[in-house]
Amino acid sequence: MGLLLGIDIGTTSTIGILIEAGGGIVGTAARESTLYSDHPAWAEEDPGQWWDNACAVTRDLLRGQDPAGVLGVGVTGMVPALVALDAQGRVLRRSVQQNDARTAREIGEISAETSPAAFFAKTGNGINQQLVAPKLRWLERHEPDIFRRIATVMGSYDYIAHRLTGERTVERNWALEAGFLDVAKGTVDPDLVALGHIADHVVPPMRASHAVIGRITAMAAAATGLRAGTPVVAGCADHVASAFVAGVIGEGDLLIKFGGAGDVLLATDRARPDPRLFLDHHIVPGLFLTNGCMAASGSVLKWVAREFAARDLEAATGESVYARLDRQAEDCPPGAGGVVLLPYFLGEKTPIHDADARGTIVGLGLHHRLGHVWRAALEAVVYGFRHHIDVFGEIGLPVRRIVASDGGSASALWMQIAADALGAPVQLVTGHPGSSLGAAFVAGMGVGALDDWAAIGRFVTPGRVVHPNPATKGAYDEAYALYRELYDRLRPLFPRLARLGEAA
Repeated sequence: MGLLLGIDIGTTSTIGILIEAGGGIVGTAARESTLYSDHPAWAEEDPGQWWDNACAVTRDLLRGQDPAGVLGVGVTGMVPALVALDAQGRVLRRSVQQNDARTAREIGEISAETSPAAFFAKTGNGINQQLVAPKLRWLERHEPDIFRRIATVMGSYDYIAHRLTGERTVERNWALEAGFLDVAKGTVDPDLVALGHIADHVVPPMRASHAVIGRITAMAAAATGLRAGTPVVAGCADHVASAFVAGVIGEGDLLIKFGGAGDVLLATDRARPDPRLFLDHHIVPGLFLTNGCMAASGSVLKWVAREFAARDLEAATGESVYARLDRQAEDCPPGAGGVVLLPYFLGEKTPIHDADARGTIVGLGLHHRLGHVWRAALEAVVYGFRHHIDVFGEIGLPVRRIVASDGGSASALWMQIAADALGAPVQLVTGHPGSSLGAAFVAGMGVGALDDWAAIGRFVTPGRVVHPNPATKGAYDEAYALYRELYDRLRPLFPRLARLGEAA
């Protein structure tokens, strides 16, 4: 039946997958990516590195394969990263990532110039750090020479699709999350684009996920090993693809995604916009994903491991530093012995939308050990998920089933914390290969190699269910309440801390 290739442009790595259209995974490959945070609240990556990684993983996957057997290519990635190209298609600077929080001033300007209620009614999203328009205004203010040369803006997976085909397009959910899509009309709105002080033609034509946008060029074929002329689809947002692969395809299915950022996605059969959350089109036609994204979750754990356990990292032999930290944290009680961490190391997106929020650790004493800090970080991510679930309940969206995916779901301790702190069973996914599988599957639907969205079940096997321990409920309820109250009490101080950091 042929092969399908999926590429995932993720925050911490680029992952490729090759699948058989009839079912089954042929292979996966990955290359690490670099996240740059050169200044407080900045988050940038190098699109050139994404392309180099995509070429490398594709060559790895095609080793021993006939490139003519690849029927289609799909790309997924972070959304809505901002990639700026000049008229010749050259990247003008590093991408400004979706979790970048440098634009508090520009967000305030847009909020003052337009009605937040009218903006929300048109876009289904609030005015927040996720939007592309504030990032464009920041470039205009701070890098005017670059801003003047911008001919095209697009997202991470749009850029890789562009390098593969030479075509300039954006996928529908990038336009939606960028704040450029009129949800009711289903079209890019020139007035929304104008908020970024760019002309509407700078946003290229919008396409649905499974639409074929072009074919592999001779230049891309030489770089990747793919056959020239192989069709490429528009692709999909990584969090949407991941939810689809995990089996979030029915109303009330909820995915908590333990990646570099923390995604939480709830499938619904109707759009229910809320300014605290994001709204996306599901890959499956007719469904929506009400969702949120915590700017830093796995990234916070990486920071803790790097800065607090550097000697462990250097001495690692056989066992990962994360596994050793888990073992230390297992000896600490629920609630981390009174240590509470706020994971707002890159500001925060949903549900608080506070670009000035900062990472915080409180409750430390000389009796605490590294294990307490590590456990507090694990718990903080889950508290962030619980905060979203509270919001879902407030707007009348029921959660009927919780599924966990991505790298962090391999931690038995973290998954038990998730079940305990959420007070509900958590279904794991065995061998979830990530969003790249969703991209490959979308390519199959786009080129006609697949004809049933439900066939995704051929590729992923449900894992064990982690049940909550009722004995931990009191401790986690109290710790979660402290987590929420700490932010409320510290919120007035965060802008002053942000200004102090910027001055430094």
